[in-house]
Amino acid sequence: MDDSAEITECIERYYQSLRTSDPALVRTVFHEQARITGYLPDGLHQMTVDEFAGFAEAQQPSPEASGEEAMLEILSCEIAGATAVVRLRERYLGMVFLDSFSMLKVDDAWCIYNKLFHVES
Repeated sequence: MDDSAEITECIERYYQSLRTSDPALVRTVFHEQARITGYLPDGLHQMTVDEFAGFAEAQQPSPEASGEEAMLEILSCEIAGATAVVRLRERYLGMVFLDSFSMLKVDDAWCIYNKLFHVES
């Protein structure tokens, strides 16, 4: 599998982890030192991977179980060696997010090193 396909697979697992509120799956797609930072309607949020995994797990019933329509669109992916920058749009918890991911290839596997997010609508 080429890098682009591996990155896409990682992004799809990321989205599935949110759709199913699966904290273990969240942890598989992020580097252990990753940060998740951005704005929700109530202001700035900054989280570690464990905090973000807990946030995802707390969404019960999960978006998938509650019938929320899935929407994931990879807008761009720029790869430079073992680094990549990915922009994507996703629907989660009734909101549409525009995300920017910094990604690394560590031990032959792509992971999300940082996530910046913005609520579009």
